[in-house]
Amino acid sequence: MKLELIATATFGLEAVVRREIEALGYKVLATEDGRVTFLGDERALVRANLWLRTADRVYVKMGEFKARTFEELFQQTAAIEWESIIPIDGKFPIVGTSVKCELHSVPACQSIVNKAVAKRLGEFYMKQHLPETGAEYRIRFAALKDRFTMMIDASGIGLHKRGYRVADVAAPMKETLAAALVSLSYFRADKPLADVTCGSGTIPIEAAMIARNIAPGLGRDFACAHWDIIPEEMWKEERKAAYEAADYDTELNIKAYDIDRKAIEAAKANAEEAGVAEDIQFYRMDMAKFEPEGEFGCIISNPPYGERIGEREAIEKIYVKLAETLKNNPTWSLFMITPDKEVEDKFFMRKADRRRKLYNGRIETQFYQFHGEKPKKVKEN
Repeated sequence: MKLELIATATFGLEAVVRREIEALGYKVLATEDGRVTFLGDERALVRANLWLRTADRVYVKMGEFKARTFEELFQQTAAIEWESIIPIDGKFPIVGTSVKCELHSVPACQSIVNKAVAKRLGEFYMKQHLPETGAEYRIRFAALKDRFTMMIDASGIGLHKRGYRVADVAAPMKETLAAALVSLSYFRADKPLADVTCGSGTIPIEAAMIARNIAPGLGRDFACAHWDIIPEEMWKEERKAAYEAADYDTELNIKAYDIDRKAIEAAKANAEEAGVAEDIQFYRMDMAKFEPEGEFGCIISNPPYGERIGEREAIEKIYVKLAETLKNNPTWSLFMITPDKEVEDKFFMRKADRRRKLYNGRIETQFYQFHGEKPKKVKEN
């Protein structure tokens, strides 16, 4: 079955998600704010959920139309072939958003969509009352400037929920964002990587999973794993292929540091659950004592955010140390995410080679990329 699929993304990460989709071999139709639309089939649903590291969710796009009245919304929704995905006993809760629309009341829109879908399915299955006792087919509408996009959520729980986070610290970074930072750093498995403020270990864990080619969704369940349109055998085939694709032979050099004992304990527990505990060396240490080992490595860091005087002083010491580390180790690169917009001139005395606006939760941040020297190419005789 040909399907139009949508992978949603944190603002600023659309290009990263697009690269992942293309790497899976699927044709991208459009890249917009917060979403990437691509063509696929039932197997694409399985692979996208198993392999996308930086997307938030995967949806099946069912239709798109303009509606300024509830009657238009009802008729357009009822015209969609919901029965192509939702079986007679499928549960179809409705969620949605409405931005700059005539139909601005989300609860009212939910009610209309529910009635329209129930009417369509009831007529198709010749049932006055649908049982809704089977798998969940959560319908999401996204309305912007009177244009409604109708989708069915294939992921269920967000894709950032890998399943390995068994211990936490304050304000942990989402796994999808951590994976994106590693991807944007162009980290290679044969080069050293360090996270000097590792917290619960999300960045080094995601780096190890990328280096090992471990599918991020391998250890969890998805809504579409219970859908009638996807044979159980297909899931078995794709999970088996994902297991066989993992590389456990390459030697990794990933180090993670934090001054907080509880953070290091949490990071170790999470790495153990993710199956990469042996790939990461954890140290409880003040990052002021950090010294890089080797050449052409990278530091990926999410320093703590804080505005109180004591917190601010501690954060500025981190910036000073990172700037000093780059100066003394010219082959090393730094990739740092922070809400601070003045670190380049104030602490590093240079402009970042690249700077990207990203959102860490609801916090607007800057992702600074300071590139080190590249290895010299060996001339052939």
